[in-house]
Amino acid sequence: MKNIIEFPNLGWKFTVNETAFTIFNIEIKWYALILTMGIVLAVMYVLYRAKQQGIPTDCVVDYAIVTVICGIVGARLYYVLTTLGEYDSFLDMINIRNGGLAIYGSIIGGGLAVVITALVKRMKVLNMLDIVAPSVMLGQIVGRWGNFMNGEAYGAITDKYVFFTRSFTQKGCEKLPWIMKVTEENDGVVHGSVTAHPAFLYEGIWNLIGFILINIFYKKKKANGQIFYAYIAWYGLGRCVVEGFRSDSLTVGNIRISQLLGFVCFIAGGILLLFSRKIAKGVCGEPRAKEIADAIAAKNGNSSRKKTTDTKKSTEEDDIPKDADETEETVKEESENGEDN
Repeated sequence: MKNIIEFPNLGWKFTVNETAFTIFNIEIKWYALILTMGIVLAVMYVLYRAKQQGIPTDCVVDYAIVTVICGIVGARLYYVLTTLGEYDSFLDMINIRNGGLAIYGSIIGGGLAVVITALVKRMKVLNMLDIVAPSVMLGQIVGRWGNFMNGEAYGAITDKYVFFTRSFTQKGCEKLPWIMKVTEENDGVVHGSVTAHPAFLYEGIWNLIGFILINIFYKKKKANGQIFYAYIAWYGLGRCVVEGFRSDSLTVGNIRISQLLGFVCFIAGGILLLFSRKIAKGVCGEPRAKEIADAIAAKNGNSSRKKTTDTKKSTEEDDIPKDADETEETVKEESENGEDN
């Protein structure tokens, strides 16, 4: 399927094929490639932060494997639970090739994976969440361009902007320079077009600003957990606002689930950030990865020193009998010489 994406007020027009290439009759989608790129960049960011704190690379790899898997499972599970009526079998539920991944599910699944892995490895949970949170935002910035390639996650222009159960009039939006027009085309047949807000772009720009600010704040954080709370609050606020533009929101009754969760995350993140120091003091801190790495290095150093000491001791033991024998022979010779005289 192709998407013709236009920005009529700017005179821009793009024809985008959802399929990047085909291998053995298997279509590889641009969406999948872009998401993979986002994951790779996120892992690279975590490696960068982990190196600053002396966390071993193999430890980060363990985190990445578990977190990515749980994030994908969580994203799919969240989507399926909110669209149960769309599936005929279990195979349909686990088939992600036809789309259906929700970012909130990914955050929940990945977040639980980070917490559990930190506990298993006896590392500070809040510190690890601080390291991972900005990487998630970086992955989201990249991943939203997958929505562009799919011609999705936009907000159809209507007379109303929806905020929970209330609607607000929006006029003149079609004159905004960044307004887009999306036309679906399959085998040369046009299936319709819509003039829309580029909601994916709104969220991407919001996350980019947040990523920059959070990284500036990272150097000045006063307690573990503050970066994670800031991410939750920032993303929640942005998603709550942007969701009001979208026309493909998951809903329960008349409530847009992502908008409600965004609002809850904003309030919760703000409160947690406000009391972050007290929370950090109240959480039982397991040894940091740096402390673990230092302990391992110290252990290796002690082993090396022990080996050196053992070697030195062995050498001294070899020398002692030799010196004793030489002394005994010298005394014997002097005695014989004395008898001769």
